[in-house]
Amino acid sequence: MQDTAPTLEASSAMPPQRLAAWLRLERTHGVGPRTALPLLEAFGSLEAIFAADLPALSAHLGPAQARAILQPANADTMRLVDATLRWLEQPGRRVLALGEPGYPALLAQIPDPPLLLYINGRVELLDGPALAIVGSRNASTQGKANASAFAEALSGAGLCIVSGLALGVDTAAHEGALRATGRAGGTVAVIGTGPDLVYPARNRALSERIAAEGCIVSEYPLGTPPLPSNFPKRNRIISGLAAGVLVVEAAAQSGSLITARQAAEQGREVFAIPGSIHAALSKGCHLLIREGAKLVDSAADVLEAMAWSPLAASRVPLMPSASSPATEDAKEDVALLTALGHDPIEADALLSLVGGTPGELSTRLLLLELAGGLERLPGGRVQRVVK
Repeated sequence: MQDTAPTLEASSAMPPQRLAAWLRLERTHGVGPRTALPLLEAFGSLEAIFAADLPALSAHLGPAQARAILQPANADTMRLVDATLRWLEQPGRRVLALGEPGYPALLAQIPDPPLLLYINGRVELLDGPALAIVGSRNASTQGKANASAFAEALSGAGLCIVSGLALGVDTAAHEGALRATGRAGGTVAVIGTGPDLVYPARNRALSERIAAEGCIVSEYPLGTPPLPSNFPKRNRIISGLAAGVLVVEAAAQSGSLITARQAAEQGREVFAIPGSIHAALSKGCHLLIREGAKLVDSAADVLEAMAWSPLAASRVPLMPSASSPATEDAKEDVALLTALGHDPIEADALLSLVGGTPGELSTRLLLLELAGGLERLPGGRVQRVVK
C-alpha cells in the first residue's frame, strides 16, 4: 500500500477535486475501508479508480457499486465538498486520507480504519505515544477524580490522553490531561459527530480548549448529527489511536467494555481500575480484570506496563492515609474518614462506628461533602472521595 498510495502532503490544502473524489468514494454505498484499500492497491491511485471502466471496477466491486463510482459527484456531495473547504480555511484544520502521508500509522493498522479523518488541532499528537482513558458517562465523584488524576500524571509523563469528549470519565480525563505542565503529552478527543458540531453541548468550552491545545478527531463529515450508532463505531478509533486503554469505571453492560475488547483485538494493552465489590460502576472493570486486563492503582503501573518506565516517576496516590485528609476543613475528621473507608456505607452503620448523635454526624457529613471529600449515593449511603 505504501508503494502505490497517492502522494498528498498532510495539510489542509487538499485540492477540491481530490476531496470530492474521496467523498464520492466514501459515500458510495457499501464501500468502506475493507473495500477501498484493495481498490487503491489494484488501481494504484484514487484517480485511476474513477478513470476505470465498468468491467475493471466490476472485477472488484458489485455491479451497483461499480456503476455508482462511475456516476459524477451528485449535488449533495458537491455541497459537502464546498462546506468542507470552507471549514478547512481555519488554522489547524485538515482532512487526512487513509494510505496517504499524515494519516496516523497506528490507526491505519486496525482492521477497519476510517477512510477520512477530519482534524482540528495539533495533528502531531496522533502519531505520538498515547493511552486511551474511558469509562462511564454517569461516573461517581471518585471515578471522575481518578480519571482526572491518572490523566494528569500520564500526560505529564509524556503520554497523549485519548478519550471521547463524553460526560463523566471522558470529560475528567481530558481536563486532567490539559492540566499537565506545559501541555506535556496533550489530549485527543474522538467525537461521534461531524467536526463542526459539539456533543454534548455542555462540553463546548472544553471542546474549544482541546481544539486549541490538543486535537479533535472525527471520521464523520460535516453536519453529521450525534446519532446513537455513531458512538460505538467511533470507539474503535479511540482504541486504535492508542497503545493501551485504561477503563476507570464501567457498569457490566457499559460501552467502555466494547472499547476495551476492541483494544484487545487490536493488540493494545488493556488496564482497569478496581473498585468496591458493592459498586455497580466497578462491575465492568472487575469483569475486564477477570478476562485478563491488567489491574492498576497508580499511573506508574500503567507506565511500567507500557514500557514507559523512564517516565514513571509520577505516581497517583489513590489511597492517602487517614492522617492526611484531602482538605484543611476535614483535619478534625480523621476518625470519620477512617470509619468511612473506601466502600459505600449507610449512615446508621457509620454512626455505630464513630458514635455521637445523628445530628452531629449529619453536620460532619455535610461539611465533608461541601469540602468535596464525600459523595452521597442512592439509598442513604455515603462514600469517601479520595483526591
